[in-house]
Amino acid sequence: MSTASQLAKRFREVMLDGLWIANTNYKDQLNNVNWEKATTKIADLNTIAMLTFHIDYYIGGLVNVFEGGGLEIRDQYSFDLPPIENQQQWEGLLTKLWSDSEKFATLLEQFPDSKMNEVFVNEKYGTYLRNIDGMIEHAYYHLGQITLIKKLIFV
Repeated sequence: MSTASQLAKRFREVMLDGLWIANTNYKDQLNNVNWEKATTKIADLNTIAMLTFHIDYYIGGLVNVFEGGGLEIRDQYSFDLPPIENQQQWEGLLTKLWSDSEKFATLLEQFPDSKMNEVFVNEKYGTYLRNIDGMIEHAYYHLGQITLIKKLIFV
């Protein structure tokens, strides 16, 4: 199995269907969260909706690069979640997350292993491999936060 295929599998595991590392994934954790719970604020923690938006923001940014575009995302905007005021808006965010996740995994499967160690957009960002690994680690980090916040809300 190619490196790209292995990374796509790992990415799908954290986002869509895996149980190996955390015994859960985003789809599993978010499937029974309604918009009211997703936007519930606990102390100074981010909401589940904010974390969902945040991780999708970065996935979308990588998708854009992998489709030949530039790196247009900026850290300062990564938590700029538009207000979620109903279930339809929440479900729209989830649908976007699932779609962007599958698109990224599919693009990654097609990525040549020979380019993994090439510069990602700009030398300061390192290689494609570093950024792909970073996206997977970033996703697990926030999955842990979502899981804990969910436990606090669903007590």
